Amino acid sequence: MSLKERIDQDLKNTMKNGDKDRLNAIRSIRAALLEKEVSIRVGGKAVLSDDQEIEVLVSIAKKRRDAIDQFTAGNRPDLASIERSELSVIEEYLPEPVSDDEVIAIVNDVVAKTGAASMKDIGKVMGEAMKTLKGKADGTKVQQIVKSLLSA
Repeated sequence: MSLKERIDQDLKNTMKNGDKDRLNAIRSIRAALLEKEVSIRVGGKAVLSDDQEIEVLVSIAKKRRDAIDQFTAGNRPDLASIERSELSVIEEYLPEPVSDDEVIAIVNDVVAKTGAASMKDIGKVMGEAMKTLKGKADGTKVQQIVKSLLSA
């Protein structure tokens, strides 16, 4: 079952169950995927690849995390709570995140493959590492690890 089919099925089940918060989160996911399809549409129809679907989910998850930070800083725990619940639904559709140790191992492999030796090579390392870790690790965390390895 594709991600889009899974989301459609979950949407139907959630509508039957009457869970409004979950329903809103699934609708927002579906809307983001449809928006991406429309943006790449050529000749009437477009189908997103698995990578493009993950890209959309990562993007909307990042927006939710940013909103949580802003609402928390703005002393709006009620709105932060709504964003947290939507983020938890979005994360159900993302691949299983990798641990910090796994990220470090992957980054070390990339550094060895690319021959990166200094901070000048951060772009090469980040590009390769994010290809492998797309949707599985936060880019900010990967960047911190890359910087720490290249500056050592």
